[in-house]
Amino acid sequence: MFHRQDVIPFRQALRVWFSISLRTFGGPAGQIAVMHKELVDDRRWIGEHRFLHALSYCTLLPGPEAQQLAIYLGWLLNGTGGGLAAGILFVLPGYVTMMILSGVYAKWGETTAITALFAGIGPAVLAVVLQAVIRVGKRSLRNKFLVGIAVCSFISLTVVNIPFPVVILLAGLAGFTAARKWPGIFNHPASSEVAGAQPPLIADDALHGTRPSLKRAVRIIVIGIILWGVPVLVAALALGRSHVFVEQGLFFSGTAVVTFGGAYAVLSYVAQRAVHVFGWLLPGEMIRGLALAETTPGPLIMVVQFVAFLGAFRNPGTMNPWVAGLIGSSLVVWVTFVPCFLFVFLGAPHVEGLRGNRHLSAALTGIMAAVVGVIANLSLFFSVHTLFSIVERKTWGIISMDIPRWSSVDPRAIIVALFAFYAVFSLKWGVLRLLACCAGIGAVLHFVSF
Repeated sequence: MFHRQDVIPFRQALRVWFSISLRTFGGPAGQIAVMHKELVDDRRWIGEHRFLHALSYCTLLPGPEAQQLAIYLGWLLNGTGGGLAAGILFVLPGYVTMMILSGVYAKWGETTAITALFAGIGPAVLAVVLQAVIRVGKRSLRNKFLVGIAVCSFISLTVVNIPFPVVILLAGLAGFTAARKWPGIFNHPASSEVAGAQPPLIADDALHGTRPSLKRAVRIIVIGIILWGVPVLVAALALGRSHVFVEQGLFFSGTAVVTFGGAYAVLSYVAQRAVHVFGWLLPGEMIRGLALAETTPGPLIMVVQFVAFLGAFRNPGTMNPWVAGLIGSSLVVWVTFVPCFLFVFLGAPHVEGLRGNRHLSAALTGIMAAVVGVIANLSLFFSVHTLFSIVERKTWGIISMDIPRWSSVDPRAIIVALFAFYAVFSLKWGVLRLLACCAGIGAVLHFVSF
């Protein structure tokens, strides 16, 4: 048995987290699926219900839930050091890739070669995300009541436009109420019986745990706020309040605490402010940045790095534009992700202490069912905007939906998507092989007239 602070040897865990970080394509659904397959199915380090319990908490937090889940699971396996390593590695490949892509875009923009290269990536990710929705749904929707929550969640977000936090709150309330009224509704088999899963190799009581205390909470809050705020404060003192670094640091520090529902939920707000208020982007460039974020590993919220790079590159002051882009985008990544570590390290011991609480567990089970609907909603959004070049927002009373213009369908994207579905569901291809092949197919089709 490993020591409680080091359930898995740290070097071994580090290699696994690095391997996971290179495969985190496809948005939160794909990222969560990759972690589940690696840690629950293949290595059996974490049990099914422990994984879903952690995911339910991370879903409640502002920011990228998949990265926060990595921090949480890293903490369970290797304590604070494991959480830091898992969270940093989850972001690092995407940070490096997005920095390169932002520089390429700033230099060459919409050249034919760049456009052709990425023409097949978006449609390929559709298959990855659909696979993840099916996988998460099978493990989370154990009865008709939970299926109903997922369906209501999807309709609320897709058709009625109820805010994401409200959907999550109502799902938790539904789960809590159902458990009180029908105590046996959430009785479920042991983890070894869920979807044929094998029991975890590591017992639940062997995983890392910390007793909550006021002293620990104060220490984490103080350290977290200092790490979060000092870089922006230094920039303000050295360069002045109106400098682009300070504006970006303050703006994205604010968005970091209101980004419920992932990158899509905050996209319109960021785009409006970045284009019309700060002038960091040209109209339409936010969508291009999101397309680049879809092609890179890591959270989709990395699109803010693209926004910050272009904003600083175009408003460098007396600084070299390339240096300004590097510093600005790095600062924004910092203020976006530091709060994730703060929220998880602060709340995880309390959440772990309540794992045996039947009513809380029921509320989190309801939230997890809603998450399936949320991910399905994001998948639909991505599909519509990938397969059609013109999408219009239509409103009829309380109903509001994105409706594609059917004449704007992209036949190239349809072809790549169909191939991707075949490769994923029939050939069982991995993500990297799929993306490489679809990028090649997309590049060839880009030069074919339809």
